[in-house]
Amino acid sequence: MRTDGRKNDELRSVEIVPDFTKTAGGSVLINWGGTRVLCTALLEEGTMPFLEGTGKGWLTAEYAMLPSSTGARKKRETSKPDGRSTEIKRLIGRALRNAVDYAKLGERVIWIDCDVLQADGGTRTASITGAYVALCLGVKKWLKEGRLTENPIVHKVAAVSAGIVGGEPMLDLCYKEDSKADVDMNFVINEKGEFIEIQGTGEGRSFTEEEFSSIVALSKKGIAELMALQARFEA
Repeated sequence: MRTDGRKNDELRSVEIVPDFTKTAGGSVLINWGGTRVLCTALLEEGTMPFLEGTGKGWLTAEYAMLPSSTGARKKRETSKPDGRSTEIKRLIGRALRNAVDYAKLGERVIWIDCDVLQADGGTRTASITGAYVALCLGVKKWLKEGRLTENPIVHKVAAVSAGIVGGEPMLDLCYKEDSKADVDMNFVINEKGEFIEIQGTGEGRSFTEEEFSSIVALSKKGIAELMALQARFEA
């Protein structure tokens, strides 16, 4: 039994609060266990310079942890984000770009912003899962306003962590579990069960193919549950 009483194949409680801010095209607050992330989506006219004249748009992402998101104050990221934040924002961008048809978007850019209000493990997976919903809400609004003529979303996207802690495969690691995990992995998966990205490492030891298979099975179970929750908000 885990410290929070969950079974090894159970997600933490996940709540998605839509339209959390009024100024963004789409916004959600995702509460995932003790992790809280504000995810927003904004649409900007004009595409990236390397896509000008192609009729295609782009999606890009930013990620930051607020100073009070952890127990000890985290230095505010202003002019120079730290390496971890840069890595995560690129992951979020890669994940969400898999959901969008650039031609249907036209020469426009969707900006995804993920700001961690409180961190208790899984901030990158919560950001991706919540940002997909913010994107869906934004697309609904932009279609209604006539800023988009067709829905550019072509795939569902969600993300979840899984790992081996104390020799046992576990789904959705909280911070305490993540900090002592033997194996720690993050999975980004679409609605077909196809992998968009896998991040993983043997933190304390190497792992076997059988152990990897057990982690993959846990991740797919978690993704199915997350996508059922996301479906309530899809365009």
